[in-house]
Formats: sequence, structure tokens, C-alpha cells
Amino acid sequence: MDIVTLARFQFAMTTVFHYFFVPFSIGTALVISVMETLYVIKKDEMYKKMAKFWGNIFLLSFAVGVVTGIIQEFQFGMNWSDYSRFVGDIFGAPLAVEALLAFFMESTFLGLWMFTWQKVSPKLHVVFIWLVTLGSMLSALWILIANAFMQHPTGYALRNGRAEMTDFFALIKNPQTWYEYSHVITAAITMGGIIVAGLTAFQLLRNKNATDRFKEFYRKSIRVGLTVALVGSLGVLLAGDLQMKDLVHTQPMKLAATEGAYEKTNEWTIVGWADELDKKEVFGIKVPYMLGILAFNDPKQEIQGMNELNEQFKKEFKDQVAAYKKATGKELNFYPPVNALFWSFRIMAGFGVLMLLVSIVGLVMTRKKKPTLFNKRWLIWVMALTTFAPFLANTTGWLITELGRYPWTVYGVFTIMDSVSPNVSVTSLLISNTIYFLLFTGLAAVMVTLVIKEIKKGPELDTVKVANPVDPFEGGAIHE
Repeated sequence: MDIVTLARFQFAMTTVFHYFFVPFSIGTALVISVMETLYVIKKDEMYKKMAKFWGNIFLLSFAVGVVTGIIQEFQFGMNWSDYSRFVGDIFGAPLAVEALLAFFMESTFLGLWMFTWQKVSPKLHVVFIWLVTLGSMLSALWILIANAFMQHPTGYALRNGRAEMTDFFALIKNPQTWYEYSHVITAAITMGGIIVAGLTAFQLLRNKNATDRFKEFYRKSIRVGLTVALVGSLGVLLAGDLQMKDLVHTQPMKLAATEGAYEKTNEWTIVGWADELDKKEVFGIKVPYMLGILAFNDPKQEIQGMNELNEQFKKEFKDQVAAYKKATGKELNFYPPVNALFWSFRIMAGFGVLMLLVSIVGLVMTRKKKPTLFNKRWLIWVMALTTFAPFLANTTGWLITELGRYPWTVYGVFTIMDSVSPNVSVTSLLISNTIYFLLFTGLAAVMVTLVIKEIKKGPELDTVKVANPVDPFEGGAIHE
């Protein structure tokens, strides 16, 4: 393998693993906020118990997310130092705001939420978890402001071989920021709801003879989770549609690749396969005019094909083409990995629709007057297995976002080949890839083990009374 491929693989591995936990944390924080708000409004202790129980799962995802986020930061200095030099002036500002404002806000109020259950009023306490949720969403915003610059660079000037910021507010107003942000946040909301509902379903399968109180806890957890998931799923549909329509103008090659379209077309391909070597479609099952409707709201409109776009980009970016040929002796093409993008899009969309349907059916079948879900074990299995759907949907969504930008790190400005650190070697990358893989595998195993352990404790754990409880933070806790 070459250096560029190994460096890309390492960044992809790090990012995908980290992104397992980002929407997990954002979504579950929102679900917990809703649960505790219901407790404050209805004065029903069950909702307080739910907030505490699911709060333990949220804390685990938050902790692992912090660790993997730090590892991801290392990547820019380790393998992508030339890229960091090129965009450092621009990336520095949003990433600094994310760390100094959003993350500190999130972590500070999380600490207050954890340790003040018996210290402050319920109304003040619920404010803490809402501020945690707001902080996590603001954190995502500043990260995506940086990523949106890579997708659609604005507010900069090229000086001395670097991209230098000329307008900070242009980064914030970048349309790509808000397309990405709306898509990511609604997906995170969906994920939080589905995880709560799905893990509850696993508990139902495990506890066949649960008490009525347990069943009520499960029923309410499922309904809150599915309500949040339904809102998120509908938001994802709208956000995804808007983002797709934007790709027509900003990244037409990415759009063409997700549809496997080498030539101009308005036909939507349901399933298909491309011959990436000969640049042609091998087979495809198509729906006439549907792509025109999806991309333009006009059945007669056609998207540009990859072959046409490739020739167009060779002329538009002739300097980068010449530099690439001089460095490698090869011709620079602008084709992304077509089959990976084509199937990633369909996996993402398919699981998105599945989560929407599970949310609707689950809410209908867990009504208080007619909770028929609990009598149909196969439906509980469907809901339980849907727990994994948001992980797959989010991962394939990011693969589309990042792979579809090939061969650019900053679209139309800076290439992947120019971004890699000049002093890394194949040996060092193989060693670091192995270390990171083992580290991530270990973290995943710990995370899964701890989540299962927390789930098995059950919701009644909090009601166990400890004789002569002592607060270790009070002076009276110190005995001779």
C-alpha cells in the first residue's frame, strides 16, 4: 500500500469510530432532557427514574466520545501536516470556539447535572441537562463549520501557499454548514430515540416475566424514545432532500456517483453496479423521471454524468492536473469510488426509512389502551435489532460526504495528495494503524460491556435503599 491510502484509511477508521458516539451523545441527551422535563411537569417519579437510568448510558457514550475525539485531533498533526498548514488559519477559529465555548459548556453542566440531583430544585436541575444538550449541539455546529469549508470553501484568500481567513462570518453563513448541520442534528435526534427504544426492547426480550411496574417503565421509555425518533426521522427526510438538491450545484460529481450515473440522466437507479475501470454501468434497475423529481422537482430535468463532469473538471482544474501528472506520472481523474457511494447512499436511505416506520408502528402499538407490541415477540425483535440501524445510517452518510469529495480535501482548492505529511513512512503508518485498530477494538469492547452491565441492572436499582448513606464529599464522611 502507498502512504496516501494508509493515511486515508487511518483517518477514516478514527473518524468512523468517533462518529459512533457523537450522535449517540447528542441524541440520548435530548431524550433524557425530555424525560426529566416530563418528570418536572407531571411530577411522575417514573420519568425521573427513566432520566437517571438512561443517563448512565449517555455518560458512557460521552466518555468514549471524548477519548476518540482526542485521538482524532492527533491525526491532523501525524499524517496530514501539510493540510493543517494549508487550512490552519481557517480551522483554528471554529475549533477554538468549539473547545472553549461549546465543549466546556457541555462538560460543566454535565457535571452539575450528575452531582446535584438532591442539591437543587427539579426545575433548576432539568435546566442543567437542557444546557448539556444545547452545548453538544453547539459543539457539532462549530465542527461542521470547519467541515463545511472543506465541502464548499468560503471567506478565504490564497496567500503564500495557504488559505487565510478573510471573513469569519462567511464561514458561519456558508450554506453548506446549514445543510450539513440540519442533516447531522436530525440524524442524531433519531439515533437517540432509536437507541432508547431498541435497548428497551432488548430488555423486554430478556425479561419475559417482568412486573407491571417494569412493563410501565419499558412502555414509557419506548414511547418517549420513539416520539423523539419520529420527529428526528421526519427532519432527516427534509434535511437530506435539501442537501441532495444543493449537490446539483456545489458537488455534481458526488451526486452523479451516488446515482451511478456515468452519462446524463433523469432515471433513478434502485439497484445497480458500475465497472469503475471502464467507467460504465454494468447493470441497473431504473425508475424513469424519478431522479429529475428528486434532484430538481422536475421530471424532465437531468443531472450531469460523471464522464462529462470529469472532462469539464480537467479543464477547470488544469493546474492541479498538471501538478499531479508531474508528481506521479499519471493522469488525474475526478471519479470518486462509485460503487461505495452508490450503495452507501442506499444503505443510509434504507435504514432511515426503516427507523421512520419502526417509530410510527411502535407508537401505534404501545398506546396505553392497547399496548399490543408487548404480546408480539417478533415485533419486539424488530425494534431491538433496529438499535443498530442509526450506526449504519450515520456511518454510510459520512462515507458519502467524505469519499464523494475525491480527489479534494478542500473542494476545488487542495488535493488529498498535497495534504499528507511529508515525513511519514509506510512502516510508521502500518504500526500506527495497528495500534489504533487495537485501541478502538478495546474501547468498543469496554463500551459494549459497560452498556450491557448497566442495562442488566434494570430500572429498579435506583430504589434500593442503602443503610446509613454517607455523602463522601461532606466533612462528616471522614471517620476514625
